[in-house]
Amino acid sequence: MTSEEKRPSIPTISRGLPDGTLVELVYNREERTTALAVFRPEGRVSVEPFLDLASDERLVPYSASNNLITTGCVLLPSTVGEFPGKAALVEEVRSFIHRYVDLSPVFEEIATHYVLLTWVYDAFNELGYLRFRGDYGTGKTRALLTVGSLCYKPFFASGASTVSPIFHVLDAFAGTLVLDEADLRFSDATAELSKILNNGTMVGLPVLRTMTNRHRELNPRAFRVFGPKLVAMRELFADRALESRFLTEETGARKLRPDVPIQLPPDLAREALALRNKLLAWRFAARFTVGPDPRRLVPGIEPRLNQTALALLSLVDDPTLRARIGDELVGEEARVLQERASSSDAAMLIAVQEAFNLSQTGDAAVAMITDIFNRRVGAEHAPPASNKRVGGILRQRLRLTTVKSHGVYVVPRTERQKVATLAVRFGVAQSPPDLSA
Repeated sequence: MTSEEKRPSIPTISRGLPDGTLVELVYNREERTTALAVFRPEGRVSVEPFLDLASDERLVPYSASNNLITTGCVLLPSTVGEFPGKAALVEEVRSFIHRYVDLSPVFEEIATHYVLLTWVYDAFNELGYLRFRGDYGTGKTRALLTVGSLCYKPFFASGASTVSPIFHVLDAFAGTLVLDEADLRFSDATAELSKILNNGTMVGLPVLRTMTNRHRELNPRAFRVFGPKLVAMRELFADRALESRFLTEETGARKLRPDVPIQLPPDLAREALALRNKLLAWRFAARFTVGPDPRRLVPGIEPRLNQTALALLSLVDDPTLRARIGDELVGEEARVLQERASSSDAAMLIAVQEAFNLSQTGDAAVAMITDIFNRRVGAEHAPPASNKRVGGILRQRLRLTTVKSHGVYVVPRTERQKVATLAVRFGVAQSPPDLSA
């Protein structure tokens, strides 16, 4: 047996080698063949049937008969295209999206740069997600198919899909999850999808799932879920923390542009493939030159929203466009703040502040908070909230401490700073009365 025959073959989709070599799987649909596109540190790019490593391992491409690839469930480049320069590539991607989808001008730019971000997402430690939200018939799925077809190894799935394959494909391909109908109300599946979305924004947060080996022994496995995601849905997620991870376009808010085709033409797939080939060249050219740029944080918005947007803003070279996107983020934060301010939690915080301001002892009695809360919400809550229920909301939802003092439950004065911080976050901060008058 020759040394060549002894080399263990490793089926490969993507690989980054310690010396800076990048390896990516490509698929030629017409010839029904796969190969490895290889970028070497000195800048040389080639397409190879395999790649031998110094460790005596041989990287080989995934089989061209793999069902995920042949069915188009996962889309790949066919070769390494010509990189026309970043500005020209951005314009080509924007023009493609504009041709087939009707998005607001700012979000069209956001979607364009998000496509580029997907191809270098592993240069960042935190990512936000792109979302299209609206009723049926408003173009959500059209936007997913169009934008998703340009992303890095897009994997198309639905909220109605069996969840287990989604974990396995994300872990194996480490590409872009394109998820339609993400808010379907199937409790078990929704909970599992929420784990993917919650953990997938940050490096180093895999999802542990219970597995068994062939001997039926418990063998938990960590699935990698970090990466870019495109999502379409009709409503909001109940989890506010998850909601804060999305850059969202509300679809159906205006009349459809007359130049947008009603049906996607066959040419879209060919055009998208040509752009994916160029975007692979962008990945090879830019992967080791991009990264988070803290100078592009948007002043005046919450840290979470800045975390969500920073990777995207780090790729936007035009300062005017960055400012426009920043204005959009400020508007989004104002909308979120308005939603918070109209919530029952906000009403509870107002009641706590008023109870503190009226207190003669410095502590806010739960009974007084309950009375103020019930008077403020009026007929919205029937029957009125009890002291016990209010105490539960204070502890479980607002994370405030309650203690028993002189026979009654109170929020102690030591919680005032926490209440003040929460009130600012919910947009309901009040100034204490001037007791010196």
